[in-house]
Amino acid sequence: MIKAALPALPVIGSLPGIKHSRGDLPRTTLLRRGVTTDQRHLDRYRRVCGFAPSSFLPATYPHLAAHTLHLTMMTDTSFPFTPMGAVHLRNRITQHRPIGVAESYDISLRAAQLTPHPKGQLVELLSEARVGDELVWDESMTVFFRGRNGSGPEPTTPPLDRLDAPRGPVHWTLPGSLGRSYGAVSGDRNPIHLYPLTAKAFGFPRNIAHGMWTKAKCLSAIDALPNAYTATVEFKKPILLPSTIVFGTEEQPGRTVFGVRSQDGATEHLVGTIVAS
Repeated sequence: MIKAALPALPVIGSLPGIKHSRGDLPRTTLLRRGVTTDQRHLDRYRRVCGFAPSSFLPATYPHLAAHTLHLTMMTDTSFPFTPMGAVHLRNRITQHRPIGVAESYDISLRAAQLTPHPKGQLVELLSEARVGDELVWDESMTVFFRGRNGSGPEPTTPPLDRLDAPRGPVHWTLPGSLGRSYGAVSGDRNPIHLYPLTAKAFGFPRNIAHGMWTKAKCLSAIDALPNAYTATVEFKKPILLPSTIVFGTEEQPGRTVFGVRSQDGATEHLVGTIVAS
């Protein structure tokens, strides 16, 4: 079943008394047609994430259009989990070719897989962007939902084969307001990212950076990305705000490995790979 996505109200599905189904993932595919780019919004996104001006979209930018679909799906009562407290563990984006700023595209979302986890469930969400009939971009998000029906062993072979985040010379100093800045441009205003007080309600000592900001910031710092490539990341320990983090890259056969660590190098925050298509 395919249906158009209505504007989502992120909190509705989490209100007391709103019951989510306890069955399988919905089989619905959500679709947004004719997505266009507002140049002023794109400029704000580039400033927050560090991308240079270009006639093409950053590979992480269509994620913002997909985010509306994520909210629509996860706040619908047919979705078996509430979005509050969801943890984004992994993200894979494939840019099949650059999307021009002036191009319009259709973007779709479906829930692809439900996997048991000892502490809850893992859900894979798949998004695709098409210009006409041409697949130009796709994304896989693995999201952890804590709670009921947890079973099964811990995954033994992570997608990135237990890579270590490279140690590098680039330092980024992140302000306490970063979560609010990225939240304003991305639409992701999860309270764990906004203020220390709102983050403490979910068990964090301070507000934390968005994982997708961290991925975007890394890609913005890598020179000469291919026109077609896959960027896969695993999110490790959250980045508490404010803080200083260290970014590094390492060339390996067939791929570029990149990562983010704490200033002292002891804590990994993100590790990722770029593989040309």
